[in-house]
Amino acid sequence: MTITSEHTVPLHCQQEGAGRPLLILHGLLGASANFAGLARELGGRYRVLRADLRNHGRSPHTDAMNYPLMAADVLRLLDDQGVESCAVVGHSMGGKVAMQLALTHPERVACLVVVDIAPDSYPAQRHDDVLRALADIDLGAIASRAEADRELRERIADQALRQFLLTNLQRSGEHLAWRVNVKALLAHRGDIAAAPTGAGRFPGPCLFIKGSESDYIGPDHPAAIARCFPQARLRIVQGAGHWVHADKPAAFGAAVARFLERAYPAVAAGTDPQTQEPM
Repeated sequence: MTITSEHTVPLHCQQEGAGRPLLILHGLLGASANFAGLARELGGRYRVLRADLRNHGRSPHTDAMNYPLMAADVLRLLDDQGVESCAVVGHSMGGKVAMQLALTHPERVACLVVVDIAPDSYPAQRHDDVLRALADIDLGAIASRAEADRELRERIADQALRQFLLTNLQRSGEHLAWRVNVKALLAHRGDIAAAPTGAGRFPGPCLFIKGSESDYIGPDHPAAIARCFPQARLRIVQGAGHWVHADKPAAFGAAVARFLERAYPAVAAGTDPQTQEPM
């Protein structure tokens, strides 16, 4: 299918700072707010854009969902913001969107940071329990987040995971509702589990960050990463799981900042952030 502007959705985006543009993409069941800390840290040097991907956060809900479409949404956002090329940081599903963008439109990506995901397919059932637990809650019969937590506790024992999921709960009129489009996520869990598409390679600087306690990047993945991203380097953050940025925020932020210093240095004071020439 040829993707046109009619297939894309306008992504909700938050911005901090000024300078060279840096785009951050969250993971499945996340939102732009997940990276507020990193945005604050980097906003003094970069123009940080944090987007909600389709069916997440404050961005539109749609029945269609796959990586070509989500990358097209990001291209639309960059066009709307007047961004010709930028650094991109993506976690998990957002990392796959970032890889899709880099592989199909490398001219729009100056450098890439992919957090705890590989350019590979994963079992489609990996998130079934969580998604079905969300879908099975009768929000019309629940009056508070505490009640929703009690419902989820029967299916999800991990308190930290429940609290993360409950950040998606909002009040809509007299009732509670999920910010995420649970129905679409369930219907497209195979598309979400799929690998990014694109026959090309991304020739620019690239950093993959892995949590030491996570299995999302396994022993066979470095070879697959090297095929698509020949300049890629792997950094392991000790003591972190899949949500590296939440588990070890200081180490994660330092790893991203060090990579950007080399691959995408912030403009010097007194220069135009678009041209990097003296003002």
